Amino acid sequence: MSTNVLATERADLPLEGVLVVDMSQFLAGPLSSLKLADLGARVIKIERPGKGDLSRNLYLSDTEVGGTNTLFHAINRNKESFAADLKSTTDIGKLRSLIARADVLIQSFRPGVIDRLGLGYEAVRAINPGIVYASISGYGGALAWKDLPGQDLLAQARSGLMWLTGNADQPPLPMGLAVADIMAGNAAMQGILAALVRSQRKREGALIEVSLLESVLDLQFEVLTTYLNDGNKSPRRSSLSNGHAYLPAPYGVYETLDGYIAIAMVPIDQLGMLLNSAELLAYTDKRSWFTERDQIKSILSKILRAKPTAHWIEIFLAADAWACEVLDWQTLMGHDAFRQLDFVQELDGESGEKIRTTRCPIRLDGRMLKSAKPAPAVGAHTAAIEAEFDLNTGPDDANKRRGS
Repeated sequence: MSTNVLATERADLPLEGVLVVDMSQFLAGPLSSLKLADLGARVIKIERPGKGDLSRNLYLSDTEVGGTNTLFHAINRNKESFAADLKSTTDIGKLRSLIARADVLIQSFRPGVIDRLGLGYEAVRAINPGIVYASISGYGGALAWKDLPGQDLLAQARSGLMWLTGNADQPPLPMGLAVADIMAGNAAMQGILAALVRSQRKREGALIEVSLLESVLDLQFEVLTTYLNDGNKSPRRSSLSNGHAYLPAPYGVYETLDGYIAIAMVPIDQLGMLLNSAELLAYTDKRSWFTERDQIKSILSKILRAKPTAHWIEIFLAADAWACEVLDWQTLMGHDAFRQLDFVQELDGESGEKIRTTRCPIRLDGRMLKSAKPAPAVGAHTAAIEAEFDLNTGPDDANKRRGS
């Protein structure tokens, strides 16, 4: 493993000593390298001079911090930025020298582009046989779609996912998150970690390949397994309060007098007793909880709309029934439970501005993993990295210094 690590910032973290060269942009690849950085890896982000990663200015909201989109700040903290013109043979040579010293390379170019740059897996393995090379694409081995834009919403649309959300009379609905990108980034990170473990035993590198489509299909493994084994019947969403196309009543979200309540797997006979409802108690056959799901949910909806959320929560909590209020972010963040998580961290931006974002969700030996470094300015570390790795020297010489 590389020893070129800022030890004061990554001391005692499990990936201390791992050097990651991240040539990806937008969300999936940078999310993967962010997870590695939070666990102690040193991540050098490769960006175009001037403009940098396109997500720096990608529209997410009307909120910017220091002239840069909040999306970029969220997924590129704790990294260094190296500016390289990929049309320049000089800069490509510098990249090759840097890659020769790296433990991990992440790229998400459209098919064929990375090979034309001379940085495909075989070319990189020739200069660094032990590298873990992670490639993220839109559609992976689905060759019929390989040249199509690999974007999150499009991957969701092609995956069937949109027919699981919303009620039966609604059109296909996307999830309100870039879920394909997020799942692909996490899958890539898992593959990288597994390959790094193997490299400790066998001293060999690996090619890790993930795609947005396969990652969002994997997200659906539970319901796809049902589909594949029940005669390929299409999922049937509830007509109201749909929470899961494959689960019976009461699973879903219901309106109350002053808000909303989520009810999970509470038996209908127990619900009937808790709510003193003879109509619900009439459903004694457990099979009817699915076959007559819409009728049951309609009865439940009428009952719950009559009184405020707090009234129902008190009843459900007393019976240890699986239900809770539906919170918005403002209410959530004002709750003692959220404050006890200490989930928001504040970074000092490059221009002195304060940036608030979330922390890594993992606790290590009881310790929360927070990072002090904000997302870098384009090329902020180029000169220092060139000097540290002597990037004016070719990759063959870099290999000799590295001990390959």
